[in-house]
Amino acid sequence: LVHEVGADVNAEGGEYGSALGVASHAGYEEVVKLLLDRGADVNTQEGSYGKALREASIAGHERVVKLLLDRGADINAQGGSYGSALGGASYEGRLGIVELLLDRGA
Repeated sequence: LVHEVGADVNAEGGEYGSALGVASHAGYEEVVKLLLDRGADVNTQEGSYGKALREASIAGHERVVKLLLDRGADINAQGGSYGSALGGASYEGRLGIVELLLDRGA
């Protein structure tokens, strides 16, 4: 419905930057998938926190991390606190995500 009325899925603003950043941080896998299907930029800078991949990695949402990577997220993108998704996941002690990121080339 939101897409049908012309909403911009890449509109930015606020702490998390975009709807994709918020959904990734919260771990809403189905919302992330829908936003990506509707044209959300997987590599857009997300407010003051960096990229969606870094958000999901820090928050410990492994399924969202996998989805973002499968959709082309830049695994080594820098930005926000901790610098990268790997840095953030390491700082937060997200072992499974650290292993996933390393296995995917971080």
